[in-house]
Amino acid sequence: MKTLRYALFVSLCSLVSFATEPLKIGHRLEPFVDHHLIDRLEGTSLRLHAPHYAGVALPFNDAWDRDASGYATILEDNGLYRLYYRGGPRDMSAGKSEGSTSYFCYAESRDGITWVKPKLGLVEFEGSKENNILLAPAPKEDPWTQSISPFLDSRPGVPADERYKAIGGQWPQGLYVLVSPDGIKWRKWRDKPVFKDGAFDSQNVAFWSEAEQCYVLYFRVFTNWTDYSAKNFRVDGFRSISRTTSSDLINWSAPQRMTFGNTPLEQLYTNHTRPYFRAPHIYLTMPMRLVPGRRFLTDAEMDTQKLGKGFRGISGHNHNIPNEVSDTVLMTSRGGTRYDRTFMEAFVRPGLDKGNWVSRNGVPATGLIRTGPNEMSLYVGQNYVQPTAHLGRYTMRLDGFASVHADYAGGEMVTKPFVVEGEQLALNFSTSAAGGLRVEVQTGAGEPIPGYTLEECPVVVGDSVERTVAWSTRTDLIPLRGQAVRLRFVMRDADLFALRIQPSR
Repeated sequence: MKTLRYALFVSLCSLVSFATEPLKIGHRLEPFVDHHLIDRLEGTSLRLHAPHYAGVALPFNDAWDRDASGYATILEDNGLYRLYYRGGPRDMSAGKSEGSTSYFCYAESRDGITWVKPKLGLVEFEGSKENNILLAPAPKEDPWTQSISPFLDSRPGVPADERYKAIGGQWPQGLYVLVSPDGIKWRKWRDKPVFKDGAFDSQNVAFWSEAEQCYVLYFRVFTNWTDYSAKNFRVDGFRSISRTTSSDLINWSAPQRMTFGNTPLEQLYTNHTRPYFRAPHIYLTMPMRLVPGRRFLTDAEMDTQKLGKGFRGISGHNHNIPNEVSDTVLMTSRGGTRYDRTFMEAFVRPGLDKGNWVSRNGVPATGLIRTGPNEMSLYVGQNYVQPTAHLGRYTMRLDGFASVHADYAGGEMVTKPFVVEGEQLALNFSTSAAGGLRVEVQTGAGEPIPGYTLEECPVVVGDSVERTVAWSTRTDLIPLRGQAVRLRFVMRDADLFALRIQPSR
């Protein structure tokens, strides 16, 4: 029956001309985090892969930290990992806001595993500059040091003393741009905010997009609130995300609210949107998802275990908030105003630690980094508003967010037509000892190409982040360059994480 269905599929494809032009994927890595490259799944599915907890990466345990520290960003620069976060003293007496007690802090690492808080000698705290503080809180009338998220500006022609940039600020004043020559000594780039049309009561992020050739800014909005010039701040509707673009970080396009496809609205508290470092044409975003009104811990459990106590002392928040649960989800974008919510389930669950079932847990650091030959790490805020507050490290294989998955019974995946511009097909995949996969190259209409048929492809078995595919008489795709082809994967007990058509080496 499966063979008959496939024959009918090929016959139909041969009768129908392409409704759209074949995809141009060039030599780019294409992770299977969405359906962009997939035309048909039969007996296979896209599966989300949860990262693995690797322990505490950075405790928030200094006097100038607070148990509500967070809004971290991680950058890599010439082998040095830089971690920026919002800190502040634990003693937040009544009437003090987060803004008036938030410090911009710094840590660094050579491997992404062991982090050091260097003594920078820049800002005095309780009579000493022996700390890792970069900036003290600015006055609330000019809140340019609030919720800062740095990025390395890769736009060609950027002055050396402005290579590091950051977005900071809050409503109603707006967002400011900060610059630095070295990632340590920061200054305000312009006296006035560069963008005002948003709520901003979260971490707002920006970067230079090589794919779109512009600066892109993603920021907090509310679905039922459009007049951000109003004097009174209010939560109205769902917390959501908008974006705007600019060629110069000064003049911005009219903001547009991001869409999520045919999925229900959820309270997306943060966004953390960044290009994936192995495939920068794909933006990854891992929002903290808040679920208002849902609770796991009783008030008695919270009181007994002293969970969430610090949060109740922060001005502007009520006592019920700590009992609202939250987690981390995964979304992707290929530019423009659409996020793909391919997976609605959680990417990082709160887990067995009850301290992570207090509201506002699950806020990840903006940015992923490579921490091993086949490994990358992400960092997630945990034990929020507790004495044990920290960033936890999670690991996954390179490109290992999701995969085309086949169980033991087996199945197939056929790609959309794309133009061959390289020489070899390289796969990131994993199989069991009994499983495997084979690849057939077809014409754009779905006809097997001699020399690249399924029967001529030995079964590929093993586990590799980059392995080239060979057929019995062909080891490359050189004869097919410039042609539109499809790839048919026949799989059993296997996962396909990514593919790339490699150029000549």
